[in-house]
Amino acid sequence: MSLADPSLLLVALAAVLLIAFMKGAFGGGFAIVGIPLLSLVMDPIAAGALLAPLFVAMDLFALRYWKPSTWSKPDLLALLPGLVVGIGLGFLVLRFANPHFVALLMAAVTLAFTGLWFTGGGVVKVRSRSVPAGVLAGTASGITTMVAHSGGPPVAIYLLPLGLSKALYAGTTSLFFTVGNLLKAGPWLLVATPDWTLMALCLPACPAGVWLGWRLHERLDQRQLYRACYALLTVTALKLLWDGLRGYGLV
Repeated sequence: MSLADPSLLLVALAAVLLIAFMKGAFGGGFAIVGIPLLSLVMDPIAAGALLAPLFVAMDLFALRYWKPSTWSKPDLLALLPGLVVGIGLGFLVLRFANPHFVALLMAAVTLAFTGLWFTGGGVVKVRSRSVPAGVLAGTASGITTMVAHSGGPPVAIYLLPLGLSKALYAGTTSLFFTVGNLLKAGPWLLVATPDWTLMALCLPACPAGVWLGWRLHERLDQRQLYRACYALLTVTALKLLWDGLRGYGLV
């Protein structure tokens, strides 16, 4: 990194702080919210390589707050095997296929899901858990987290209708993405070499952001947190839609 370019460092710090904040407040899955900031100053592939190890640092610090008592173990047993498969498939997509179709497909599914929630008056319709649905959600999340650092929508679509407590929802997604980020860090470093100096300078933003997010989580009640999750899902879906359309030259 050129130290003569302070704007790069400032934007990168802001993006890492925002992503870590989301992880502290909501557990995980909303990294894509901060990625547009990084895209202002660097290539998306370079940004992905920079963020992959930083995600691991955020996750390890977040485990200080999202302890085993906040993990929904039956859901993790369904989600994690699919995650492993999905990351492998996502690596193949990233290397050999067009990832823009994946972005458009996930955007359409997520917008349909959040649209039903908003038109239904913002009420969570609780349903029972399903192992096949969990495996499918984990696989879809693995693909999208590898391709676009956006694995949140499939997991949220599976978990939110279960009516978990806010701590259980956040803790489960946090552990899920801790495993995912550990698995995908190596493949991302094979795709591109990160700027190690910039990464080291951004590292202190990881614990700071997670702590600030956790403070917000403590202040939100159950309904407020679910509303925020659905709103963030909509933002994520719109970002995926934009990325997919731009990839095909349609915007």
